Amino acid sequence: MNWSMYTADRTTHLKIVVVGLAAALLIAVIGISARELNLGTDIMTAQGPTVIKAGGPVVLTDTNAPTIR
Repeated sequence: MNWSMYTADRTTHLKIVVVGLAAALLIAVIGISARELNLGTDIMTAQGPTVIKAGGPVVLTDTNAPTIR
């Protein structure tokens, strides 16, 4: 078994490169799928849009806050 990178043979280097590429591919696939899945917001938008209407204008006549002009 090769314990040093300086004395490692060709197959050890190849194994390290293959494991590194597999890990990078796994991280890329997880990142792309998480970006396109929107982590739960797709379920909320699939139920249909929710429309919230604004109420009428409100006039504040009694406030305890100082008026800044």
